[in-house]
Amino acid sequence: MNAYDFKVTARDGSEVSLADYRGKVLLVVNTATGCGFTPQYKDLQELYDAHHEDGLEILDFPCNQFADQAPGTDEEIHTFCTGRFGIKFPQFAKVDVNGENAIPLFKWLTENTSFEGFNGPMGLMLAGVVKKYDKDYKKNGLVKWNFTKFLIDREGNIIGRFEPTLDMKKVREAVEKAL
Repeated sequence: MNAYDFKVTARDGSEVSLADYRGKVLLVVNTATGCGFTPQYKDLQELYDAHHEDGLEILDFPCNQFADQAPGTDEEIHTFCTGRFGIKFPQFAKVDVNGENAIPLFKWLTENTSFEGFNGPMGLMLAGVVKKYDKDYKKNGLVKWNFTKFLIDREGNIIGRFEPTLDMKKVREAVEKAL
C-alpha cells in the first residue's frame, strides 16, 4: 500500500485520487487557522513557490480536532488562507486525522510512522497540553497537533514525519533532498 491507493475529498465535495499526484513529492499537512503554528502557512507557501515546478505538491487538510482551532467551513478556511497567506497549494475538505472518523489516508500515515518528539520551548508547552488527552502520546503514531507534516516520495512511500515544533528549515531540507 502507498499514498496513491487513497482518495480524499476536495473542498467542493468531489473525490480526488492521490494517484493523480503520482511521480510528485508530497508534503501532507493537517492545518488549522487559529493555531500558534498557523504562520507556518507562510513557510509552506514559500516552499511551494520554490519547488512546485520541481515536482512538489503540498496537500493541506484542515482539521478541527485540536482545541477547535479550525472552526470555519471549508470555504471560510480557504478564504482565510488565500487572503492572509496567499496559499496556492491544494486545500482539501476538513478532516479528522485521529479516532474512528479519521480519514483512511491519515490512518495509514499514523499507523506507519512514529511520533518524532517535540522541539524547543513550544514543544515543552505542547507536551503538557497533549499529555492531558493522550497519556501515552510518546508511544503511538497519532497526530498530536496541527501542522504535523508527512513527506511522501515520488513512488508514494512515506519517507518522513515532522512534528509542528520542528524548525521549518529542517522540513525544507528534507523536501529538497526528496526532490
